[in-house]
Amino acid sequence: MIVVSDTSPLTNLAAIGQFEVLRRLYGELHIALGAWEELNAEGRRWPGCDEVANADWIQRRRVQNQTLVAALRRDFDKGEAESIALALELGVDIILLDEKEGRHAAQRFGLHVVGVVGVLLEAKAKRVIEGLQPHLDALRQTAGFYLGESVYQSALELAGEVADSTV
Repeated sequence: MIVVSDTSPLTNLAAIGQFEVLRRLYGELHIALGAWEELNAEGRRWPGCDEVANADWIQRRRVQNQTLVAALRRDFDKGEAESIALALELGVDIILLDEKEGRHAAQRFGLHVVGVVGVLLEAKAKRVIEGLQPHLDALRQTAGFYLGESVYQSALELAGEVADSTV
């Protein structure tokens, strides 16, 4: 299985201590150099930076089609633009991408898009994680990930969980 990830799934899963879920689900991951640069942007080491640097199962790749990247840069940041271009170059099975407009663009190119919530749903289905709700709550509270109530409730329903309102 060929999987490309944008920055957001890497940073958010690292922020909640679930970075290893990516290796367990996909075995190998590819990231564009633009996504790697975002992990090191503004002189900071964003969540996921050290994990990516130390993961021999993550391949950092230079995008060949810079014309496509330039066209995508009109609407997207460097990480998203390069991730979509790399996914097309590699003929991926999945692109991990969270930003709404980037997801729509990737889908228009015929790519199968999964966001961080979808990764966690797959992890629950494959018994890589035990429960979904603690991880969704951590995304909201620890990672600062915007997760609308309807998506939160739908994800719990798909996972066969009932929301614990004591959280």
